[in-house]
Amino acid sequence: MKRIYLIGYMGVGKSTIGKRLSKLLNLSFIDLDLFIESKYHKSISEIFEEKGEGGFREIEKKSLQEVSEIEDVIIATGGGTPCFFDNMELMNETGKTVYVKAEPSDLAAQLQISKRKRPLIANKTADSIFPFITNHLNEREPFYNRADIIFNVNKLDSITELNNTVNGIAQELNKLTK
Repeated sequence: MKRIYLIGYMGVGKSTIGKRLSKLLNLSFIDLDLFIESKYHKSISEIFEEKGEGGFREIEKKSLQEVSEIEDVIIATGGGTPCFFDNMELMNETGKTVYVKAEPSDLAAQLQISKRKRPLIANKTADSIFPFITNHLNEREPFYNRADIIFNVNKLDSITELNNTVNGIAQELNKLTK
């Protein structure tokens, strides 16, 4: 039985890495945000808008509990998932956790492109996004740093970089199981 959770800040590439890693390790893949959207027939942004962040985090917690019972799976979590309730404890108890870590400047560049889909930064200006990410990351890192593996990534702007990252994470996971 394998269960691997990918955690880290929004825009770091957890879903992209998770899909590749699942193929390499012959495991299923679940994107927790897509799981929630499918179950509730609403986008994460719509859920945030209707229920606020607190309501969304309750839904996220219940959904995490559901997927934590699935075996032989890689689960890409939302950026805030580890930081609420006992979610980090649940993930560490039921599987291996990998913190996919990137520099705030790399995250800001990536998130500037897709910020409309992300409720926490949708209204941030180009000048305010970097300081917001830096502060937010400082708040979240105590949770992220409780992961079994911390894996630093560069910009995933090429297939080679993506493959190197996926292979590196697979090697680190292999060390844990020996």
